[in-house]
Amino acid sequence: MNRILNAETLSDHGHIQGRRLMLELLEAGLRAADPYYAMQAAIHLEGDILTLGGPLYAAAGTPLPGPEVIDLRTVKRIFVFGGGKGITRAAKAIEEILGDRLTGGHLIEKHGTPHELQRIGVTYGAHPVPDEGCAAGCRRIIEMAADLRPDDLVLTTMGNGVGSLLTLPVDDVSLEDVRRVVYAFQIEKGGPTVDLVPIRNHLDQIKGGKFTRYLRPARVVHMLAFARPSAYEDITHRGVVRWLHALPDESTHETAIESLKKWDLWDETPEAVRRYLLHGKPPVPNLSIAEFEASQQRVFFIFPPELGMVPTVKKKAEAMGFRTHVLFNNYTMKLEANQAGRMVANMAFHSEMECDPFVPPCVLLSGGEMIVTVGRETGMGGRNQEYIVAAAGELGLTRQVVMASVDSDGTDGPGHQFVQGEEYARIPVLTGGIVDYSTLQRAKERGIDLAAALKRHDTSPVLYALGDGIVTTPAMSMGDLSITLILGHTPGIKRPH
Repeated sequence: MNRILNAETLSDHGHIQGRRLMLELLEAGLRAADPYYAMQAAIHLEGDILTLGGPLYAAAGTPLPGPEVIDLRTVKRIFVFGGGKGITRAAKAIEEILGDRLTGGHLIEKHGTPHELQRIGVTYGAHPVPDEGCAAGCRRIIEMAADLRPDDLVLTTMGNGVGSLLTLPVDDVSLEDVRRVVYAFQIEKGGPTVDLVPIRNHLDQIKGGKFTRYLRPARVVHMLAFARPSAYEDITHRGVVRWLHALPDESTHETAIESLKKWDLWDETPEAVRRYLLHGKPPVPNLSIAEFEASQQRVFFIFPPELGMVPTVKKKAEAMGFRTHVLFNNYTMKLEANQAGRMVANMAFHSEMECDPFVPPCVLLSGGEMIVTVGRETGMGGRNQEYIVAAAGELGLTRQVVMASVDSDGTDGPGHQFVQGEEYARIPVLTGGIVDYSTLQRAKERGIDLAAALKRHDTSPVLYALGDGIVTTPAMSMGDLSITLILGHTPGIKRPH
């Protein structure tokens, strides 16, 4: 089944050939981010022998690099616990592989995701700002875990979005306080997740590796729906994936305070949060590295970077005869999405007109996670939509450029979470968008102001009205995928001064 649901309407206008080629590339990349297929490849059951992971799925330097091989005749019950955007796709693969051997479990999934599971329970919560559903799901996991025994097997699975969905505030801090902090940090300030993690972890009863303690004394294997880190130290000492809350986190309250001050939020942080971070003693400390290593729990990442979105699209584009150039593919490029879109669009313009800096036909690729600083605006959109609308404003004079950008989980931005009104209710939650030379022209003909939409951070209505908004099935968030297709050379066209 294809992930892009509106491919026909996306390719019936503008540069039709280029759009069709673009949709092929997007489909390949989006499928590579589907945890259903990734989990199927990482788990094998032959008779009574269950094999989990292996060297392809383990970070370099992992103390136990081989697969985890389990004789299920020694296991009484099997449970699955976790959370994340699109995590039910990973769990569906587990359900199908284990069948009747699976006892049950519980996951926290983002609102709006289709229910696909038969044996594993699901609570739906909000992202990026948590709601009561998130807390209710955490309480259900804790309740079920209280009955675990040494002869039980627990598979955890988590991915992007779990930082919001797995939320159960400490007693001294209300859920509304946490919501205010997260909204101010991520929506108003556009702060990156890496700086938000220590704040959330220290305000929560289940984050920061504390999740793992609730699973004792069962045998635990972590099948995490994220890209495999380059080294074991990234899991332990560098904290690269400490937002995956089965793993250790040795940050402190001081770390959280520093993050709030770094983003000029300390003075406007709710009093209860400031008081707790300054003077509160956590009821349960975060999981230490020593405690984590003593447990000898296996950790596998079901998305090896070699099989990720950018490498997959690169391989397909080259098979189609295009030169490929990876501009960046990491989570350290913290650039405002609209600025990135304008920059890449201008590079594409010059490449079409002057064969510099890239010679057509070629494909430009980038991955990771851009940022959007929203401030006090409350429009409907997301970082990929901002990227592509900003790019559209620069492509009016091109004839051979098609650009697209998508969030791999199928929902770019918070969707309808912060908007109200009939004009928004009719707009589907978009994954991103696809634009070419025709987008700016059609916008002008219809009286649509792209620059004003960007200023209001209200890009979904624009893309939807122009027929350039991409709608897909939900899956796992593996970051953004941005593709620029430069089909040929068009000499002689110059920008007006």
